[in-house]
Amino acid sequence: MSKTTPVVLAGIESLIDMMGRATAWVALAMISLVAINVVLRYSLSFGSVWAQELEWHLLAALILLGMSYALQRGENVRVDLFYANYGPRAKFAVDVVSAALMLVIALIFIKLSIGYVVQSYAIQEGSPDPGGIPLRWIVKSLIPIGYGLLALQAVGELMRVIRAFSAQKEQPHV
Repeated sequence: MSKTTPVVLAGIESLIDMMGRATAWVALAMISLVAINVVLRYSLSFGSVWAQELEWHLLAALILLGMSYALQRGENVRVDLFYANYGPRAKFAVDVVSAALMLVIALIFIKLSIGYVVQSYAIQEGSPDPGGIPLRWIVKSLIPIGYGLLALQAVGELMRVIRAFSAQKEQPHV
């Protein structure tokens, strides 16, 4: 590993951490919006298509922008039944393969979603419902952005795993 690796890794982790903190605000906005919509609907019989669509858009932002942060923090769902009993080499292999697969899948999602977003932008797609949110391409653009962040996190994960394994190999055995 080169000397610039820690700088690149720190940059990736810093960006993902910043996006995670921003996503927490998205979660707060979504929870607040849902609470306001429920109160208005059941107390004043007032509902808004725009507000309901905004709930879904905020949920999409929460998931797409937050998945890389969850992965960075180890909040993803794992099955450690077998992994816990693996030796260092087997754990290293599993970690490298899983990070590489995540990178490949994220890149596939980016490639497939770009055309989807470009088409939505080209037609200035909006909500099909009266009173809905215009410019739906904005929320659709979160797909390649979210998977781009996930790809970055996968690269950071690969770098971290390789550095940790290399450092472990260099330590003298006692």
